[in-house]
Amino acid sequence: MAPERELVKIVVILVAVVGLVSPALAQGVAQGLPGGFAFLRDIDPTIIQDIRYATSNNFMGRPLAGYGAAECVVKREVGLRLKAVQQELARQKLSLKMFDCYRPARAVADMVAWSKNGRETAAERRYNPAFSKADLFRLGYIATHSGHSTGAALDLTLVDLTAENSRKFDPAKDYADCTAPVTARAPEGSVDMGTGYDCSDVKGHTAASSITPAQRSWRTRLVAAMARQGFVNYSKEWWHFSLPGAGAAAYDFPITRAR
Repeated sequence: MAPERELVKIVVILVAVVGLVSPALAQGVAQGLPGGFAFLRDIDPTIIQDIRYATSNNFMGRPLAGYGAAECVVKREVGLRLKAVQQELARQKLSLKMFDCYRPARAVADMVAWSKNGRETAAERRYNPAFSKADLFRLGYIATHSGHSTGAALDLTLVDLTAENSRKFDPAKDYADCTAPVTARAPEGSVDMGTGYDCSDVKGHTAASSITPAQRSWRTRLVAAMARQGFVNYSKEWWHFSLPGAGAAAYDFPITRAR
């Protein structure tokens, strides 16, 4: 075959293959995301995002390594199921609120180094009031290999869209610890689940007996809504959910702003 015809044949094949790529996947590639990952806002922009590890409002008091932007990145299947959850909640005037989604492996390493630095500030103690941060891994509150790094694990809560949610976090304010009443602890603009997000305490266990009936009702409602789309809750963290089979390998690409 003549070289010119061979070149034409190759071009035709490439065009055909590109035509088979889904718009979402093509968009992910264009924005520098590995195949299968997507920005949640591109799937459902109505889901509220408060990506805490991209800010100073977290248990480390600073942005974590790899969080270049406050964006929720997920495996596309995870995002589509979150969209289905959100559609169900919208009919009840509720919304999901994402605290963390995909977590770069370098951020997990950052957590490990933080837990071993031998220092504990008052702000850090708000998140683990009952024991030392050096015990967080041993007690199962932080993992050295996180499911978040696969894109299949999530931290989230519920927002009542009919409620007054204007209280904002003030880094200069001395808040009570994460187990305190909702009016005393740091504001999160969400329903009262009995503790704040990332509260490493038995009160943060999903089935904790020390919470009120109203708080238990909110937790039950969240777990049930997520379960209807196949998500499984982690018993020691009412906010943590994963989708079995959606992710395997851990990734370490940085989180950047959606374009």
